[in-house]
Amino acid sequence: MQSRVQAAGLADISRRLEAGGRLDLADGIRLFECPDLLAVGWLANRERERRHGARTYFNYNLRLEPTNVCVASCLFCSFARLKPADSAAYTMPLEQAWDKLRQRAHQPLTEIHIVNGLNPDLPFGYYTELLRGFKRIRPSIHLKCFTAVEIAFFADLYGMTDAQVLRELMEAGLDSLPGGGAEIFAERVRRKICHDKCDADRYLSIHRTAHLMGMKTNVTMLYGHIETYEERVDHMLRARALQDETGGFQAFIPLAFHPDNNQMRKLPAPSAADTLRVHAVSRLMLDSIPHIKAFWVATGVDVAQAALWFGVDDLDGTVQEEKIYHMAGSSTPEGLSMAQLSRLVRAAGREPFERDTFYNIRQAMGAMP
Repeated sequence: MQSRVQAAGLADISRRLEAGGRLDLADGIRLFECPDLLAVGWLANRERERRHGARTYFNYNLRLEPTNVCVASCLFCSFARLKPADSAAYTMPLEQAWDKLRQRAHQPLTEIHIVNGLNPDLPFGYYTELLRGFKRIRPSIHLKCFTAVEIAFFADLYGMTDAQVLRELMEAGLDSLPGGGAEIFAERVRRKICHDKCDADRYLSIHRTAHLMGMKTNVTMLYGHIETYEERVDHMLRARALQDETGGFQAFIPLAFHPDNNQMRKLPAPSAADTLRVHAVSRLMLDSIPHIKAFWVATGVDVAQAALWFGVDDLDGTVQEEKIYHMAGSSTPEGLSMAQLSRLVRAAGREPFERDTFYNIRQAMGAMP
C-alpha cells in the first residue's frame, strides 16, 4: 500500500503522520480531494490500529427523545415540530419517560442518551426531575443528556448562565454531554441551515465549560449537504483546538445528512464512499481525540462495518429507540442487540468489546451464536 499512497500523492502526509506530526487545513483538503479513497483509508486505518489495534467498542445504551417540540427551524431536521399542537408533536410525561427504563429492568443498560427539541413551554424542573427520576430507578445509570444547543436554549429561556444550567443539571444527575448540535461550525453554512440556534463559538464554549467542570463530552459534524471540503476540515480543526486546550472530548462523530421529510429534500444523501472518506479524514486530522465513532443509525450498518477499516473504532451502542434519523428516512433498525453488534464487528474482521461511557472495558465479547 505504500506504493499506492505514493502514487496518490500522499507520501509526505504519510511520513509526517509516521513521525507524529500534525496535519493542517491544506492537508485535510488534499485528503478529501484525493481520488484514491483506499489510500486515504489505509492511512486512517494505520492510525486507528496504532491506537486501538483491532478493538471495536460499543455500549449497552438507550436513546430517548422525550420531546420533539422545537422553536428552531433547522432545514435538515425531520424530527422537530414547531408547536405542541402540530401533527406528530409530542412531549412525554415524566412517568412515560421513566417507564422506558423501568421496562428494561432485565437489561444491563449502562447509559441513557437523551436529546430533545427546544421546547419553550416546559419548566426547567421537567429536565432536572427527568434526570433525578432515572437515577432513582437505577442509581448506577450514566446519563449522557442534552446537547450544547439545548444547554444554550435552557440558559436563555430560564435566565441562567450556561455554567449555572450545567451545574444544576449535574446536581440532578447529569454525567456527560452528547455531541449533537455542532452541525458545521462555518458561519456561512449555519446561516443557511440552522440560523436560529446557538452559534459555533457558543457550542464550543459550552463544551469548554463542561470540560472545566469535570465532564467528558463528544463532538459531532453533520456532513453531506451544502458544506465544502474546507469547511469540513475547519470544523475538525476547531474541535481539535478545543481538545488541545481541555482534553475533554472522548469521541468525534460524523453524522450523515439524511434528506427525507425535511426542507433539504432536494439534495442527495452522502454516498457510502463519502461517508468512508469523512470518517477516515476525521481520524487523520483529529490526533488528540481518542475515538472516531460511526453512528450506525446514520451510516447504515453495512457502511459502519466497512468504516472499521477507515479509521473508526466505535459503533455507539444498542440505541433501541432512536427517532431523529428514522424520521429523516433512515432504514436501519431502531436498535441492535449486543449479540448483533458483536456479530457485525466480527464479520468485519474486528474484535468486539463492550465499554461503558468512559471507554472502560466491561467485557470482551466472545463468539456469539
